[in-house]
Amino acid sequence: MGRSTRTKTTGTERGSAQGVAPCPFAVDDRTIAGHAQDIRLRLYRPLIGLAVPALLYLHGGGFTSGSLEEADETASAIAAGTPALVVSVGYSLAPAHPFPTAAQDAYRAALWTAETAPSLGVAHGGLGVVGYDAGGHVAASLTFLARDLGGVSLAAQALLGPMLDPSLTRASRGGIGDAGGKDGGKARLLDSTIADCARCYRAYLPEAAQRLHPYAAPLESRRLGGLPPALIVTAQNDMLRTEAEQYAAGLIAAGVPTEVTRFSAISHDALPGHRPALQAVTDFLRRRLPAARA
Repeated sequence: MGRSTRTKTTGTERGSAQGVAPCPFAVDDRTIAGHAQDIRLRLYRPLIGLAVPALLYLHGGGFTSGSLEEADETASAIAAGTPALVVSVGYSLAPAHPFPTAAQDAYRAALWTAETAPSLGVAHGGLGVVGYDAGGHVAASLTFLARDLGGVSLAAQALLGPMLDPSLTRASRGGIGDAGGKDGGKARLLDSTIADCARCYRAYLPEAAQRLHPYAAPLESRRLGGLPPALIVTAQNDMLRTEAEQYAAGLIAAGVPTEVTRFSAISHDALPGHRPALQAVTDFLRRRLPAARA
């Protein structure tokens, strides 16, 4: 498969801003076989001379957009801040590649990472997965696939503003922002966002029956036991906040060690670049992944 490599000789400024010592890392592009087509991976490998944990990063974009390039800052910040080998996954996008392609691409990327780990200087133990927006949905689906199919062990999951409910019945229509959802302009903006999410779900789940599948509707799943420890990160001004926090409650009820962190006065779009949110993610990963060090 294809491969190209380059090296960043200094740590990311975002990593330094979070109070983490600069961590140089190599950036290595690979191409692997996906579910329906070849997919790109971008590896961020810390050059610290020690074995590090590995994790996947799954970008946002509502299943229909997003790229490795757009995910670069977030993925590199997590690589430097943990530190860890971060494999950013360029999963196939809808509508050309609907469910379950994105989840299956993530599963194949996890298998590839586990199989390639010895040559990448990765510490023994399970992988982590971090996902934002639709990537949070794909990450949750990946945890189900890893549990049900085996082949790879996941030690931690961190979901930032995840899309988890295709029905959108839990979307917050009030209590968003300072106006509490009462301001007319805010209400119109919220309705537009719900419509955008609905279009994204229709592209990824074009058949109504698919929206009942547990891998497609994580919030509806009645079998959450055996999933990896979770961090759920939400934004106060995010219509997806309620469903994400309900999912956290479901994980806790199923006995999954789960932490929830909500950040006030920020929006859904701000989460992947919000320094305190990324700090929460790297703190969680350092505690949950093998051989992770501050």
